[in-house]
Amino acid sequence: MILPLIEATLVSAQRSFTFVLYTSAGLYIKVILQSCLLLRCILVSVNNLPESTTSHSARNLGFIFNEHLTFSDQISSVSKSCYCHIRQLRCIRPYLNSITASAIAISTVHSKLDYCNSLYHNLPKSQITRLQQIQNSLARAVVKAPKSCSITPILRSLHWLKITERIEYKLLSLVMGNSYKKAVKLNYFFK
Repeated sequence: MILPLIEATLVSAQRSFTFVLYTSAGLYIKVILQSCLLLRCILVSVNNLPESTTSHSARNLGFIFNEHLTFSDQISSVSKSCYCHIRQLRCIRPYLNSITASAIAISTVHSKLDYCNSLYHNLPKSQITRLQQIQNSLARAVVKAPKSCSITPILRSLHWLKITERIEYKLLSLVMGNSYKKAVKLNYFFK
């Protein structure tokens, strides 16, 4: 369970934020962020925390984590933002050529879908389906296709991978890049 608290103290005219994280060892870790530069961690016993300040999710680097790590809050937030951008793209789509529409779609919506998408690995199919529906809607907006049109040929024509394939590609590229760097270091070390 993640417990956010907000302190009312001011440090050099900036607010300080306190987050309390529950650990498996039965302790809470109190993290105080002051002016985004100073980070202090304090171990606090379970008995010292008020019960009325509990929350079921916390945001870290723009990604929302909930207590069960299902990322439902994150996916809801991404869905809301992406569908807003897709509606705006549909409004201006008649005035754009296909290359410009594709570039706008990739920069506004795909960037949101791809941010930290390696964390989506092994999520329930229902959560992945929500993300896939966003991508399908985006693809149809880019090529001006109706909802009844099959999505696979559209994704192929745009050279876009499906969401599950994007997640796997991201994981494989992270692992491959890391192993390549290690191989280069070892090769340099043994010369």
